[in-house]
Amino acid sequence: MDEKLPQPEVWLRGPLEDLPVLLQPAAFALMQTKEELPFWLKDFPKEKLWIKPAGRASVGFHLKHLSGVLDRMLTYAKEEPLSSKQFAYLKAEEAIETNLSVEQLIKFFTAKVEEALTYFKTLEEHQLTETRSVGRKKLPSTLIGLLFHAAEHSQRHLGQLIATASFVKML
Repeated sequence: MDEKLPQPEVWLRGPLEDLPVLLQPAAFALMQTKEELPFWLKDFPKEKLWIKPAGRASVGFHLKHLSGVLDRMLTYAKEEPLSSKQFAYLKAEEAIETNLSVEQLIKFFTAKVEEALTYFKTLEEHQLTETRSVGRKKLPSTLIGLLFHAAEHSQRHLGQLIATASFVKML
C-alpha cells in the first residue's frame, strides 16, 4: 500500500504543552487516532459503513465504539457513574444507523478527543496513581490506567477499522 500519512506520527513531533509528562503517550495515541480516521476513511462509501465482513465488526461499529469507550473511560476517570444516556449509547453501539455518515462519526470522536485532552490538562502527575473503579462491578484501576486504556483501545480499534475498511472497499 502506497498511502502514507502526510507528517510524522504525533509522538515524533515533540512534547505537548500544558500536559503532564506521564500523560503524553496517552495523548499522542488519541491524537494519532483522531488524525488517521479521516485519512484512512477518505471517500469511504456510506453504503459500506455497516457491512460486517465474516461476521466481524463493521467500520460504523468501530467509529461509534471509539467515541463511546473514550466517553466512558473519562467518566470513570472523573469518578462519576455512567448516565442513562451513556448506557443507551453503549447498547446502541452495534446498531446500524444509516442516518449517520462517516464524517459525523469522525466528528463525534474528534470532539471526545478534544474533551479528553482538555481533561488531561487539569491533572497533576501525583493524581495519576489514585484509585479508580470501572463498571458496575467496580473493578480496580488507577487514573493513569483508565486514561492509558482509553488511548491504547483507540489505537486497537483504529487498526481493526483500517483493516475492515480496506477489505470492505474492495467488495
